[in-house]
Amino acid sequence: MARGWGGEDRWRRGWLLAVVAVALALALLLHSEVPNAVGNLGSLWETFLPWGGLLVPVLLVGALIRRSVVALVALLVPAIAWLNLFGGLLSDRTGGTGDLTVLTHNVSADNPDPVGTARQLAASDADVIALEEVATDRVEVYEKQLAKAYPYHDVQGTVGLWSTYPLEDSEHVDIGMGWKRALRATVRTPDGEVAVYAAHMPSVRVQFRSGFTAEQRDRSAEMLGRRIAAEPVHDVVLLGDLNGTMNDRALAPITAQMRSTQGASGEGMGFSWPADFPMARIDQIMVRGLEPESSWTMKGTGSDHLPVAASLNFP
Repeated sequence: MARGWGGEDRWRRGWLLAVVAVALALALLLHSEVPNAVGNLGSLWETFLPWGGLLVPVLLVGALIRRSVVALVALLVPAIAWLNLFGGLLSDRTGGTGDLTVLTHNVSADNPDPVGTARQLAASDADVIALEEVATDRVEVYEKQLAKAYPYHDVQGTVGLWSTYPLEDSEHVDIGMGWKRALRATVRTPDGEVAVYAAHMPSVRVQFRSGFTAEQRDRSAEMLGRRIAAEPVHDVVLLGDLNGTMNDRALAPITAQMRSTQGASGEGMGFSWPADFPMARIDQIMVRGLEPESSWTMKGTGSDHLPVAASLNFP
């Protein structure tokens, strides 16, 4: 006879599911305590942390099949934990148009249509554009296509800035790569000067023997964080592919001193990678001093990343 929800054993069924549910809640709330000693599992978990919520409906199905009151009650714990972490991101926090609009895009060295990508970005109406992974043989393509809308620009290695406002003091920023993948420039806007950093952090890898390897990315984050902390200009913007999410502890040298525009003024999670099925936001816009007004993810350009943009206000 089919077992119902009643009976004396209703509180004895599904204890394993209940334990898994509580463990999931702890992994969500204490994500920074998940050790990185083996394969950087902690950072890997934090990169895809929002997707941990998908385990809740899976466990719910198991609880219903088992007709377990204990498991259902326990499932409230990870559900509340997930909402505590990400519930605020489900709402629309976007505002209007701010004083300064910025955009960042990893255009991909293997982009099959760099001309189309550049034209799409030129039509974005952004005041400042940062591009990452600009192949040496394609620099002229982006310079030509963006020249009319963005008369001021500088390229350092594979990273470049294009601006409608004058750029001053543009220079390479050393992030320990051995080649140029970050720069800093002062943008002279009608409302004041802004220090703009463009960066492309080292890639992370998931390897069979080594797990999630991110040591070089982590060292670069420390170097960039120290440089931004020493920045004398009050208003600072960081644009780039950081190969990490705001939850990733490895980016703490940066995230501890800057605000994410997506977290403050975006709609939804704002995932940007991979472009065909975005699962994480590793392309970031962060600010210090400026106030985020709106933040959004743009449509694909042919790159494996989506462009992200933000509108900012001066204090």
